[in-house]
Amino acid sequence: MNMQLRIDKEKENEILLEIKGETVSFANLIRSELWNDKSVAEAAYMKEHPYLAEPKIFVKVDKGSPITALDKAATRITDQAIEFREEFKRSLKK
Repeated sequence: MNMQLRIDKEKENEILLEIKGETVSFANLIRSELWNDKSVAEAAYMKEHPYLAEPKIFVKVDKGSPITALDKAATRITDQAIEFREEFKRSLKK
């Protein structure tokens, strides 16, 4: 994997993050998980041009830090992926 992150814009309660080397599917996964955080007021992904632009994630929080919200979302996604892998391995043994 050759993912690179770049902060496009950052304020105290919001951030716009470019995800180079990933698709909108990955950005959508993060956006979807961000909505499970009660401190998140807005979460969206965008891709300004279908062939030339990289996907971006926008996060705005009512309290706390958007970076913390992204970190928590990434942790929850990792936990879900591990759980899926373990269940998948169990199902193959049956």
